Amino acid sequence: MAKKSIEGMLAINGGRPVRSTLLPYGHQMIDDEDIAAVVQVLKSDWITTGPKVAEFEEAFAALVGSKYAVSLSSGTAALHAAAYATGLESGDEVITTPMTFCATANCTLYRGATPVFADVSADTLNIDPNEIVARITNKTKAIIPVDFAGHPADLDPILELAEERSLIVIEDACHALGAEYKGQSVGSICDMTVFSFHPVKHITTGEGGMVSTDDEEKAARMRRFRNHGIAGDARQRQAKGQWYYEMADLGYNYRLTDIGCALGLSQMRKLEGNLSRRRRIADLYRAGLKDIPGIILPAVRNDVLPAWHLYPIRFNPSSFRASRADIFAALRAENIGVNVHYIPVHTHPYYRQRFGYKGGEYPVAEAAYETLISLPMFHAMSDEDVQDVIEAVERVFRWYSK
Repeated sequence: MAKKSIEGMLAINGGRPVRSTLLPYGHQMIDDEDIAAVVQVLKSDWITTGPKVAEFEEAFAALVGSKYAVSLSSGTAALHAAAYATGLESGDEVITTPMTFCATANCTLYRGATPVFADVSADTLNIDPNEIVARITNKTKAIIPVDFAGHPADLDPILELAEERSLIVIEDACHALGAEYKGQSVGSICDMTVFSFHPVKHITTGEGGMVSTDDEEKAARMRRFRNHGIAGDARQRQAKGQWYYEMADLGYNYRLTDIGCALGLSQMRKLEGNLSRRRRIADLYRAGLKDIPGIILPAVRNDVLPAWHLYPIRFNPSSFRASRADIFAALRAENIGVNVHYIPVHTHPYYRQRFGYKGGEYPVAEAAYETLISLPMFHAMSDEDVQDVIEAVERVFRWYSK
């Protein structure tokens, strides 16, 4: 291979970086309308357990097409609440994917149940329904598919299997607000669907989460669960002139504040534009990166409309004279804030020590992890930002090509 010119030298080797400042992999976008909505609540009588909570929940349920939506303090709290509403307990098993953030599996452990992993499909990196079948036992009580990167999981066969075996499906759609599966809105398909409003997501409440469901009893259980197991709240008691309350269940303080809900309501008005922008960024990436040898771009199945929380690329190791760590460091030196999603859950020290995982149990997920790099993806990115990423990726991968 011909030696690269000094003009094309990587920043990590002393060349000029593509960007002068770091472009993060994700970032919130807050405008004056959002700030005004929060200030209005700060000046009101209720900054938590007030009217904005129900307003946000009702608007969100209408958005995703569910009967009920229950807000919580984080996506993790929302997963925990859904696991609680399912009735998980010691001795139960829940099948989920190793290609996710650890909270997806941890919510099972919080209830004393056991997470059982199933490998992923090689194209989307979503849980493989055939692998789920192989892991069902008489202890299985629920399935938690994850919409990795914002691409909906293959839900129909999962739901058919759940119906045959009387299992609950909790869809982890923390990446997928606004996505569609076979023309259906994510949030209206499964028994319960969990969303996150972390700042890098499609809308933000600062921290926050939501569970959508059509099951009235599950919604009521989750509302008690987020409020120490107490039915009702301080505002309702004040309105009735009462002081008395009863703790009916063992719950947590997982409430989302009126401050966060006001921000969420304001952000929801921008969701359509945010999704449109993310889809435009994905189109630009595909057009700009498709001809670079050895790079594998994210797959999109014909029957879905992804929400593009992440843009995870992979590469063919045999095509490059560098490891993922080398490529990652080189891109960061170009001031491109790449990330990696995810370290497979079963390979974390806690799971290795508790369950005896050695590595090699889920070969598709593990092989994908070794070559995954998430490019910056957030709706505030400009076209110039996207072109900087494309230039840096092309520079780095061509430099290291064999």
